[in-house]
Parts: sequence; C-alpha cells; structure tokens
Amino acid sequence: MTPAGMSAPLEGLRVVELSGYVATPLCGMTLAQLGADVVRVEPIGGQADRSRWPLGPSGTSLYWTGLNKGKRAVEVDFRSDEGRAVIADLVERRGVVVANADLPGLSYEKLRERRKDLIHALLTGRRDGGTAVDYTVNAETGLPAVTGPAGEAGPVNHVLPAWDIAAGLYLATGLLAAERHRLLTGEGRRITVALRDVALSMVANLGYLADAQLGGEPRTKDGNHFYGGYGRDFRTADGRRVMLVVLTSRHWSDLLALTGLTAAVEAVERALGADFRRDSDRYAHRAVIGGLLEPWFAGRPFAEVDAALSARRLLYAPYRTFEELAADPDALLAGNPVLGMLDQPGVGPHLSAGSPVVVDGEQGPPRPAPSVGQHTGEVLREELGYSAARLAALRDQGAIG
Repeated sequence: MTPAGMSAPLEGLRVVELSGYVATPLCGMTLAQLGADVVRVEPIGGQADRSRWPLGPSGTSLYWTGLNKGKRAVEVDFRSDEGRAVIADLVERRGVVVANADLPGLSYEKLRERRKDLIHALLTGRRDGGTAVDYTVNAETGLPAVTGPAGEAGPVNHVLPAWDIAAGLYLATGLLAAERHRLLTGEGRRITVALRDVALSMVANLGYLADAQLGGEPRTKDGNHFYGGYGRDFRTADGRRVMLVVLTSRHWSDLLALTGLTAAVEAVERALGADFRRDSDRYAHRAVIGGLLEPWFAGRPFAEVDAALSARRLLYAPYRTFEELAADPDALLAGNPVLGMLDQPGVGPHLSAGSPVVVDGEQGPPRPAPSVGQHTGEVLREELGYSAARLAALRDQGAIG
C-alpha cells in the first residue's frame, strides 16, 4: 500500500503476481512503487528464487527482497486443486494477473471463463513457448562476441541482466496499455512478452542487425572504447580510472582547450587528412588521440581531473566497485532521493531504492518486501470473504500457508 500523502498514479489498480526471478517480479514492483496493490502468490515455502544470491549475513536473499519491495504475499499450494481454486478466486476478484508460466488450471483461457474483462500479462522465454533466460538469450544476440578487451578470443558475458530488466518494463508497459483499453472499452486483453523477442527487437532497434546485414564493417572487441565516436577510460596519477565520452563538437573543443592540445591535434589532423570534429574520424584515429590525452590524465590526481572536467561540463565518471559506491551512504542519500535506508526484516537497515519515476515532484521511499505468506489470511479474508473456519480448513489441507 502506498504511504499516505504520496502521489500514487496507479492507486486502485490491483494485481495478482505469479512469478519468479527478475523480469516479472520487476514488473510487479514497478507497478507497486507507483501505487498499485500487488499481491504476490507463491508456493508453500516460497518461490525458488527466495534464496538467490547475493545473500545478507542472515542468509536472506538481497536479490529477492530488492525486487519484491512494497508487495503483499500469499502462500498457496499450486499443485492442489484447492490451492489453484484459491488463486483463481483471487484473480477473478482483482481482474489483473502477471505471470511467467501458464500454470495448470490458471491459463488465460481458464481464467477468462471466470472474468471476461481479465487482463492477463504473460512473460515467456521464446515466442514459440520454448524456454530461455537472460543468459541464454544474450548468447544469441551477438553482443558477447564484441564485449571484452581487444584480442580476447572467446565470448564475454556482461553482468547486468539487461534483457530481464527490459522485459519486465515492457511487461509493465503492456499491462498498463491493456488497463487503459479496459477503462475505455470495458474489454480485457491478453498481453504476451517473449524474453528473446525483447533482445532481438533491441539489437535490431540499435542498428546492429541492419549493419551486419547491409555489409557494415564487422564489429570486434574494443575494450572500453565508445563505438563510432570518441570515448574510453583513462588512468589518473593516483591510480583511479575515469570514463570519458565526447558526443558533441563543443565537448571536443572544450576537451582540447582544457588539456592544452588544440594546436597539437590540429597538426595531427593535417598530417592524417582527418577532421576530428567528426565522430567517425575520432573513432578511426582513437589510438592516436588516446596517446595525446593519456599524459594529461596520468599527470594529475583524480581530484584535479574531477574538478577540471566538471568545470567544463564534460561527460565523464570515475569507475567504482560496489563496495566503493556503498562506502558513503550519507553522501548517496543526500544526493539521490531515489535511495533510502530500508529496515528489511531478515536483512536490517541498508541502502535500497524506491521508484526512479518522479510524480509531481515526489518519490516514494522504499518499502519492505514481504515474508513468505505474510498476508495470506489478510488478503483471503478481506478480499474473498473467506471465514476463519474456511481459512483453517485450507491450512489443514495444506492448500495455503
């Protein structure tokens, strides 16, 4: 439930979430952080991803609590007829469900028999129903072949589950589009997002497929260089590393003025027959440009580099480890309202995040993730009218937790 006084554009939207791992929990949390009441239904004992790394000192999954903040939790036996009947009752009552599997007796067709205006949002691995996860999808995209240091022979995976994240946000977008359609027409919708389709669409949207199809120069691994323009990392005198990106002619001229290289670079341009005001020429001669810039960075400590680049409003950032980023929580909290201290049961006080969406100048604070079955009795009693006797009977049968 949304804290009092916070702007909540999705207040009144009630969602049943039947999901696990990254994409669908992120969809549900995205909606919850904007005011929707999301009830996550899990198997008895909790979904398998409740133990996924990283873990807190107590063994509580920081991953799971991070992706399920602000939801309520109901614990049901998915394998029993009685348990599935409880889930169907809840979906019928709420009218919106997001899932990452078509469970027996809980398919769109079965649930729609009970509520004609049902909104059913389903994440699949592949469009044909085949299985896939972020790591297997990414292997097919071609990106691992161009990720990593120059000269690295094998594919290199990136750490961020980018396709899961994009799929979760696409799923939320599709669900909200269906909700708008229902508000206008009274009709429900079936929404399906395939993880592999998300990856293929973005590889196409970014021009990578077209470039290969139309005979562009084959991409190779190029370390931290910015493809097609100028950008790379530099080491400072005190061993810090800084990523610098040049996007505009103003960035380029200001960088040269700052480093005192304007005349030297003009001489190199004449010798090479190049024009470094153009992205393509800067990229083609990136090694030469890097050789000119490296001494300026190497001769100054990070504090001086930081102040100079900041004064010129150039695009740069220091590289940090997770540990370095988390080392000064007060600074992060002071400068970034999306973050807050959250006292999560089983974890304790730690830095966490609310929604990055700012609504009327407001951002809600992060709210705890629920424990297994924390709201089972509350939800079934208040929303479905189950009596104490019925709840007790279902618990005796093992249908609910």
